[in-house]
Amino acid sequence: MRWLIVLLLLLLAGCESGEQQEATYSVTDLLGGTDTAGYARALQPRDFRFPADHGPHPEYRNEWWYFTGHLQARNGREFGFQVTFFRNAITPVVVESSSAWRTNQVWMAHAALSDLATGEHYAEERFSRQGANLAGATTTPLRVWLENWKLSAGELPSTWILDLPAESYGLALKLSPLSPVIRQGDAGLSQKSAEPGNASYYYSIPRLAVKGELTLHGERVAVSGSAWLDREWGTSALGPDQTGWDWFSLQLADGRNLMYYQLRNTDGSTDPYSRGSVSDANGLLGRLTPAQVDLVPVRYWDAGDRRYPVEWRMTVKGEQYPWRIRALLDDQEMKLSVHYWEGAVEVVNEETQQSLGRGYLEMVGYR
Repeated sequence: MRWLIVLLLLLLAGCESGEQQEATYSVTDLLGGTDTAGYARALQPRDFRFPADHGPHPEYRNEWWYFTGHLQARNGREFGFQVTFFRNAITPVVVESSSAWRTNQVWMAHAALSDLATGEHYAEERFSRQGANLAGATTTPLRVWLENWKLSAGELPSTWILDLPAESYGLALKLSPLSPVIRQGDAGLSQKSAEPGNASYYYSIPRLAVKGELTLHGERVAVSGSAWLDREWGTSALGPDQTGWDWFSLQLADGRNLMYYQLRNTDGSTDPYSRGSVSDANGLLGRLTPAQVDLVPVRYWDAGDRRYPVEWRMTVKGEQYPWRIRALLDDQEMKLSVHYWEGAVEVVNEETQQSLGRGYLEMVGYR
Protein backbone atom coordinates (compact mmCIF):
# COMPACT_ATOMS: atom_id res chain seq x y z
CA MET A 1 0.00 0.00 0.00
CA ARG A 2 3.01 2.31 0.53
CA TRP A 3 3.55 2.94 -3.18
CA LEU A 4 -0.08 4.04 -3.63
CA ILE A 5 0.24 6.55 -0.81
CA VAL A 6 3.48 7.93 -2.27
CA LEU A 7 1.93 8.05 -5.72
CA LEU A 8 -1.11 9.91 -4.47
CA LEU A 9 1.08 12.45 -2.69
CA LEU A 10 3.03 12.99 -5.90
CA LEU A 11 -0.19 13.54 -7.82
CA LEU A 12 -1.53 15.96 -5.24
CA ALA A 13 1.77 17.83 -5.36
CA GLY A 14 1.14 18.47 -9.04
CA CYS A 15 3.67 16.16 -10.72
CA GLU A 16 3.54 16.52 -14.48
CA SER A 17 2.13 13.58 -16.43
CA GLY A 18 4.93 11.52 -17.94
CA GLU A 19 7.62 13.00 -15.65
CA GLN A 20 10.22 10.42 -14.63
CA GLN A 21 10.14 9.86 -10.88
CA GLU A 22 13.30 9.21 -8.87
CA ALA A 23 11.53 6.91 -6.41
CA THR A 24 10.93 3.31 -7.40
CA TYR A 25 8.54 0.81 -5.84
CA SER A 26 8.71 -2.93 -5.27
CA VAL A 27 6.31 -5.54 -6.58
CA THR A 28 5.39 -6.61 -3.05
CA ASP A 29 4.39 -3.02 -2.28
CA LEU A 30 2.26 -3.08 -5.40
CA LEU A 31 0.46 -6.40 -5.10
CA GLY A 32 0.92 -7.61 -1.54
CA GLY A 33 -0.13 -6.27 1.82
CA THR A 34 -2.90 -6.94 4.30
CA ASP A 35 -4.82 -3.67 3.98
CA THR A 36 -7.82 -5.23 2.24
CA ALA A 37 -10.74 -4.16 4.44
CA GLY A 38 -13.67 -2.87 2.42
CA TYR A 39 -12.42 -4.09 -0.96
CA ALA A 40 -13.91 -6.96 -2.91
CA ARG A 41 -11.72 -10.08 -2.97
CA ALA A 42 -11.18 -12.84 -5.49
CA LEU A 43 -12.31 -15.79 -3.37
CA GLN A 44 -14.04 -18.22 -5.73
CA PRO A 45 -14.50 -18.82 -9.46
CA ARG A 46 -16.46 -16.09 -11.19
CA ASP A 47 -19.25 -16.27 -13.73
CA PHE A 48 -17.53 -14.12 -16.36
CA ARG A 49 -19.84 -12.03 -18.53
CA PHE A 50 -18.64 -10.44 -21.73
CA PRO A 51 -18.39 -7.79 -22.93
CA ALA A 52 -19.10 -6.38 -19.42
CA ASP A 53 -16.00 -7.95 -17.83
CA HIS A 54 -13.77 -6.28 -20.43
CA GLY A 55 -14.66 -3.08 -18.54
CA PRO A 56 -13.62 -1.84 -15.06
CA HIS A 57 -14.16 -3.46 -11.64
CA PRO A 58 -13.63 -0.51 -9.25
CA GLU A 59 -14.65 -2.47 -6.15
CA TYR A 60 -11.30 -4.32 -6.35
CA ARG A 61 -8.05 -2.58 -5.43
CA ASN A 62 -5.96 -3.41 -8.54
CA GLU A 63 -6.77 -3.93 -12.20
CA TRP A 64 -4.96 -3.86 -15.54
CA TRP A 65 -5.42 -4.10 -19.29
CA TYR A 66 -2.19 -5.52 -20.74
CA PHE A 67 -1.26 -5.74 -24.44
CA THR A 68 2.02 -7.14 -25.80
CA GLY A 69 2.86 -8.02 -29.37
CA HIS A 70 5.04 -8.11 -32.46
CA LEU A 71 4.71 -5.73 -35.42
CA GLN A 72 6.25 -5.80 -38.87
CA ALA A 73 6.54 -3.06 -41.47
CA ARG A 74 6.12 -3.76 -45.19
CA ASN A 75 9.90 -3.71 -45.64
CA GLY A 76 10.29 -6.44 -43.02
CA ARG A 77 11.45 -4.21 -40.15
CA GLU A 78 10.27 -5.69 -36.83
CA PHE A 79 9.12 -4.15 -33.57
CA GLY A 80 7.86 -5.35 -30.21
CA PHE A 81 5.32 -3.32 -28.23
CA GLN A 82 3.69 -3.19 -24.82
CA VAL A 83 0.75 -1.06 -23.64
CA THR A 84 -0.67 -1.33 -20.11
CA PHE A 85 -3.31 0.62 -18.23
CA PHE A 86 -3.24 0.14 -14.43
CA ARG A 87 -6.14 1.16 -12.19
CA ASN A 88 -5.60 1.34 -8.42
CA ALA A 89 -8.06 2.20 -5.68
CA ILE A 90 -6.60 4.07 -2.71
CA THR A 91 -9.73 3.63 -0.57
CA PRO A 92 -12.65 1.21 -0.87
CA VAL A 93 -15.23 3.95 -1.40
CA VAL A 94 -15.41 7.51 -2.71
CA VAL A 95 -16.10 10.20 -0.10
CA GLU A 96 -19.10 12.19 -1.27
CA SER A 97 -18.20 15.63 -2.58
CA SER A 98 -19.36 18.11 -5.19
CA SER A 99 -15.80 18.50 -6.44
CA ALA A 100 -15.00 17.04 -9.87
CA TRP A 101 -11.54 16.20 -8.49
CA ARG A 102 -12.86 13.87 -5.78
CA THR A 103 -11.91 10.25 -6.51
CA ASN A 104 -10.64 7.08 -4.87
CA GLN A 105 -8.91 5.88 -8.05
CA VAL A 106 -5.46 6.62 -9.43
CA TRP A 107 -4.12 5.47 -12.79
CA MET A 108 -0.76 4.58 -14.25
CA ALA A 109 -0.04 3.63 -17.86
CA HIS A 110 3.10 2.12 -19.37
CA ALA A 111 4.00 1.95 -23.03
CA ALA A 112 7.10 0.56 -24.70
CA LEU A 113 8.45 -0.04 -28.18
CA SER A 114 11.41 -2.27 -29.09
CA ASP A 115 12.98 -1.44 -32.47
CA LEU A 116 14.60 -4.77 -33.26
CA ALA A 117 16.48 -3.36 -36.27
CA THR A 118 18.30 -0.59 -34.40
CA GLY A 119 18.34 -2.13 -30.90
CA GLU A 120 16.53 0.88 -29.41
CA HIS A 121 14.00 0.41 -26.61
CA TYR A 122 11.62 3.25 -25.78
CA ALA A 123 9.58 3.27 -22.56
CA GLU A 124 7.21 5.89 -21.16
CA GLU A 125 4.75 6.16 -18.30
CA ARG A 126 1.97 8.44 -17.20
CA PHE A 127 0.10 9.00 -13.94
CA SER A 128 -3.20 10.64 -13.17
CA ARG A 129 -6.02 10.68 -10.70
CA GLN A 130 -9.42 9.70 -12.10
CA GLY A 131 -11.10 13.00 -11.24
CA ALA A 132 -12.05 15.68 -13.75
CA ASN A 133 -12.08 13.11 -16.58
CA LEU A 134 -8.26 12.96 -16.70
CA ALA A 135 -8.34 9.17 -16.57
CA GLY A 136 -10.87 6.43 -16.16
CA ALA A 137 -12.72 3.52 -17.67
CA THR A 138 -16.28 2.82 -18.80
CA THR A 139 -18.03 -0.39 -19.76
CA THR A 140 -20.64 0.82 -22.27
CA PRO A 141 -19.03 1.82 -24.49
CA LEU A 142 -15.77 0.20 -23.50
CA ARG A 143 -13.20 2.95 -22.97
CA VAL A 144 -10.00 3.12 -20.91
CA TRP A 145 -7.93 6.29 -20.97
CA LEU A 146 -5.22 8.27 -19.29
CA GLU A 147 -5.24 11.72 -20.85
CA ASN A 148 -4.74 11.11 -24.59
CA TRP A 149 -3.62 7.49 -24.26
CA LYS A 150 -6.74 5.51 -25.12
CA LEU A 151 -8.07 1.98 -25.39
CA SER A 152 -11.52 1.59 -26.89
CA ALA A 153 -13.59 -1.02 -28.63
CA GLY A 154 -15.69 -1.22 -31.74
CA GLU A 155 -18.14 -4.08 -31.87
CA LEU A 156 -16.63 -6.42 -29.29
CA PRO A 157 -15.33 -9.02 -29.49
CA SER A 158 -14.34 -8.10 -33.04
CA THR A 159 -12.16 -5.02 -32.54
CA TRP A 160 -9.99 -3.37 -29.90
CA ILE A 161 -8.44 0.02 -30.68
CA LEU A 162 -5.24 1.44 -29.18
CA ASP A 163 -4.32 5.09 -29.70
CA LEU A 164 -1.12 6.19 -27.95
CA PRO A 165 0.66 9.34 -29.08
CA ALA A 166 3.77 8.96 -26.89
CA GLU A 167 6.67 11.40 -26.95
CA SER A 168 9.21 9.13 -28.66
CA TYR A 169 6.77 7.23 -30.83
CA GLY A 170 3.08 6.68 -31.45
CA LEU A 171 0.78 3.70 -31.92
CA ALA A 172 -2.58 3.64 -33.71
CA LEU A 173 -3.60 -0.01 -33.84
CA LYS A 174 -6.70 -2.13 -34.40
CA LEU A 175 -6.63 -5.59 -32.81
CA SER A 176 -9.01 -8.39 -33.80
CA PRO A 177 -9.22 -11.60 -31.71
CA LEU A 178 -8.19 -14.82 -33.46
CA SER A 179 -8.77 -16.98 -30.37
CA PRO A 180 -11.48 -17.11 -27.69
CA VAL A 181 -11.18 -15.81 -24.14
CA ILE A 182 -9.09 -18.18 -22.00
CA ARG A 183 -10.02 -18.21 -18.31
CA GLN A 184 -6.74 -18.74 -16.47
CA GLY A 185 -6.42 -20.72 -13.26
CA ASP A 186 -9.58 -22.29 -11.84
CA ALA A 187 -12.23 -21.07 -14.30
CA GLY A 188 -10.69 -17.59 -14.11
CA LEU A 189 -9.69 -17.58 -10.43
CA SER A 190 -5.89 -17.33 -10.37
CA GLN A 191 -4.74 -18.23 -6.85
CA LYS A 192 -1.26 -16.81 -6.15
CA SER A 193 -0.63 -18.06 -2.59
CA ALA A 194 -2.21 -20.16 0.15
CA GLU A 195 -3.97 -17.24 1.84
CA PRO A 196 -7.63 -17.07 0.74
CA GLY A 197 -8.16 -13.94 -1.35
CA ASN A 198 -4.51 -13.73 -2.44
CA ALA A 199 -5.76 -14.21 -5.96
CA SER A 200 -6.98 -12.39 -9.03
CA TYR A 201 -9.58 -12.89 -11.71
CA TYR A 202 -7.53 -13.51 -14.81
CA TYR A 203 -8.35 -14.09 -18.45
CA SER A 204 -6.42 -13.81 -21.70
CA ILE A 205 -7.06 -13.41 -25.39
CA PRO A 206 -3.84 -15.11 -26.51
CA ARG A 207 -3.87 -14.14 -30.16
CA LEU A 208 -5.10 -10.97 -31.86
CA ALA A 209 -4.39 -9.87 -35.42
CA VAL A 210 -2.98 -6.33 -35.48
CA LYS A 211 -3.09 -3.71 -38.21
CA GLY A 212 -2.36 -0.02 -38.00
CA GLU A 213 0.32 2.61 -37.95
CA LEU A 214 3.44 3.29 -35.95
CA THR A 215 5.05 6.72 -35.75
CA LEU A 216 8.75 6.84 -34.87
CA HIS A 217 10.87 10.01 -34.99
CA GLY A 218 8.20 11.66 -37.12
CA GLU A 219 8.07 8.83 -39.67
CA ARG A 220 4.72 7.07 -40.12
CA VAL A 221 5.00 3.35 -40.84
CA ALA A 222 2.18 0.94 -41.72
CA VAL A 223 2.47 -2.22 -39.61
CA SER A 224 0.73 -5.52 -39.03
CA GLY A 225 1.35 -8.37 -36.63
CA SER A 226 0.08 -10.33 -33.66
CA ALA A 227 -0.71 -9.40 -30.05
CA TRP A 228 -1.71 -10.91 -26.70
CA LEU A 229 -4.18 -9.41 -24.18
CA ASP A 230 -4.09 -10.16 -20.45
CA ARG A 231 -6.74 -8.90 -18.02
CA GLU A 232 -6.55 -9.18 -14.25
CA TRP A 233 -8.23 -7.64 -11.26
CA GLY A 234 -8.11 -8.36 -7.54
CA THR A 235 -7.22 -6.88 -4.17
CA SER A 236 -4.20 -8.77 -2.80
CA ALA A 237 -2.27 -11.31 -4.81
CA LEU A 238 1.25 -11.97 -3.55
CA GLY A 239 2.14 -13.61 -0.24
CA PRO A 240 4.83 -12.19 2.10
CA ASP A 241 7.50 -14.65 0.89
CA GLN A 242 6.96 -14.04 -2.83
CA THR A 243 9.38 -11.58 -4.41
CA GLY A 244 8.38 -11.55 -8.08
CA TRP A 245 7.64 -13.61 -11.15
CA ASP A 246 8.68 -14.61 -14.65
CA TRP A 247 5.73 -14.52 -17.07
CA PHE A 248 5.85 -16.08 -20.51
CA SER A 249 3.26 -15.53 -23.26
CA LEU A 250 4.24 -17.58 -26.31
CA GLN A 251 2.50 -17.72 -29.69
CA LEU A 252 3.76 -20.90 -31.33
CA ALA A 253 3.98 -21.47 -35.09
CA ASP A 254 1.81 -24.59 -34.84
CA GLY A 255 -1.14 -22.46 -33.67
CA ARG A 256 -0.84 -23.16 -29.96
CA ASN A 257 -0.46 -20.47 -27.29
CA LEU A 258 1.36 -21.03 -24.00
CA MET A 259 1.11 -18.85 -20.91
CA TYR A 260 3.14 -19.65 -17.80
CA TYR A 261 4.07 -17.55 -14.79
CA GLN A 262 6.73 -18.72 -12.37
CA LEU A 263 6.33 -17.13 -8.94
CA ARG A 264 9.65 -16.73 -7.11
CA ASN A 265 10.12 -16.98 -3.34
CA THR A 266 12.65 -15.11 -1.19
CA ASP A 267 14.77 -18.28 -0.86
CA GLY A 268 15.04 -18.58 -4.65
CA SER A 269 12.61 -21.48 -4.97
CA THR A 270 9.69 -21.72 -7.36
CA ASP A 271 6.39 -21.22 -5.58
CA PRO A 272 3.95 -24.14 -5.91
CA TYR A 273 1.21 -21.70 -6.95
CA SER A 274 2.95 -21.02 -10.28
CA ARG A 275 0.51 -21.77 -13.10
CA GLY A 276 -0.08 -21.66 -16.84
CA SER A 277 -2.16 -22.89 -19.76
CA VAL A 278 -1.95 -24.13 -23.34
CA SER A 279 -4.63 -23.08 -25.83
CA ASP A 280 -5.31 -22.79 -29.54
CA ALA A 281 -7.82 -21.14 -31.85
CA ASN A 282 -10.60 -23.36 -30.47
CA GLY A 283 -9.93 -22.72 -26.78
CA LEU A 284 -8.20 -24.24 -23.77
CA LEU A 285 -6.12 -27.40 -24.33
CA GLY A 286 -4.77 -27.87 -20.81
CA ARG A 287 -3.50 -26.37 -17.56
CA LEU A 288 0.15 -26.18 -16.50
CA THR A 289 1.65 -26.58 -13.01
CA PRO A 290 5.28 -26.54 -11.77
CA ALA A 291 5.32 -30.35 -12.10
CA GLN A 292 4.87 -29.94 -15.87
CA VAL A 293 7.20 -26.99 -16.54
CA ASP A 294 10.89 -26.70 -15.73
CA LEU A 295 12.60 -23.33 -16.21
CA VAL A 296 16.38 -22.82 -16.07
CA PRO A 297 18.11 -19.46 -16.72
CA VAL A 298 20.84 -19.85 -19.35
CA ARG A 299 22.17 -16.34 -19.99
CA TYR A 300 21.96 -13.07 -18.04
CA TRP A 301 22.04 -9.40 -18.99
CA ASP A 302 23.46 -6.87 -16.53
CA ALA A 303 21.33 -3.73 -16.27
CA GLY A 304 23.69 -2.07 -13.79
CA ASP A 305 21.73 -2.28 -10.57
CA ARG A 306 19.78 -5.34 -11.72
CA ARG A 307 20.59 -8.60 -13.48
CA TYR A 308 17.99 -10.32 -15.65
CA PRO A 309 18.01 -13.79 -17.23
CA VAL A 310 17.41 -13.02 -20.92
CA GLU A 311 17.63 -16.61 -22.17
CA TRP A 312 15.81 -19.56 -20.63
CA ARG A 313 15.61 -23.29 -21.11
CA MET A 314 11.96 -24.35 -20.83
CA THR A 315 11.04 -28.01 -20.61
CA VAL A 316 7.31 -28.68 -20.98
CA LYS A 317 5.95 -32.13 -20.23
CA GLY A 318 4.83 -33.82 -23.44
CA GLU A 319 7.14 -31.84 -25.75
CA GLN A 320 9.83 -33.91 -27.49
CA TYR A 321 12.63 -31.38 -26.94
CA PRO A 322 13.27 -28.51 -24.54
CA TRP A 323 12.78 -24.97 -25.83
CA ARG A 324 15.14 -22.03 -25.71
CA ILE A 325 13.42 -18.71 -25.09
CA ARG A 326 15.70 -15.85 -26.09
CA ALA A 327 15.37 -12.09 -25.84
CA LEU A 328 15.30 -10.48 -29.28
CA LEU A 329 16.93 -7.47 -27.60
CA ASP A 330 18.71 -7.69 -24.24
CA ASP A 331 17.96 -4.15 -23.09
CA GLN A 332 14.18 -4.14 -22.77
CA GLU A 333 14.10 -3.02 -19.14
CA MET A 334 11.28 -0.72 -18.13
CA LYS A 335 13.25 1.90 -16.18
CA LEU A 336 10.16 3.55 -14.75
CA SER A 337 8.63 4.00 -11.29
CA VAL A 338 8.50 0.22 -11.09
CA HIS A 339 11.64 -1.37 -12.57
CA TYR A 340 11.02 -4.58 -14.48
CA TRP A 341 12.01 -6.29 -17.74
CA GLU A 342 9.36 -6.70 -20.43
CA GLY A 343 10.36 -7.68 -23.91
CA ALA A 344 10.02 -9.52 -27.19
CA VAL A 345 11.40 -13.06 -27.30
CA GLU A 346 11.79 -15.90 -29.78
CA VAL A 347 11.20 -19.60 -29.11
CA VAL A 348 13.45 -22.23 -30.72
CA ASN A 349 13.81 -26.00 -30.49
CA GLU A 350 16.92 -26.57 -28.38
CA GLU A 351 17.89 -29.69 -30.34
CA THR A 352 17.41 -28.44 -33.92
CA GLN A 353 17.44 -24.65 -33.41
CA GLN A 354 14.26 -24.53 -35.49
CA SER A 355 12.10 -21.48 -34.84
CA LEU A 356 8.94 -22.40 -32.95
CA GLY A 357 7.37 -18.97 -32.51
CA ARG A 358 7.52 -15.58 -30.84
CA GLY A 359 6.27 -14.15 -27.61
CA TYR A 360 6.80 -11.80 -24.69
CA LEU A 361 8.56 -12.25 -21.37
CA GLU A 362 8.02 -10.21 -18.21
CA MET A 363 10.43 -10.45 -15.27
CA VAL A 364 9.56 -8.64 -12.06
CA GLY A 365 11.29 -8.32 -8.69
CA TYR A 366 14.93 -8.76 -9.71
CA ARG A 367 17.78 -7.06 -7.85
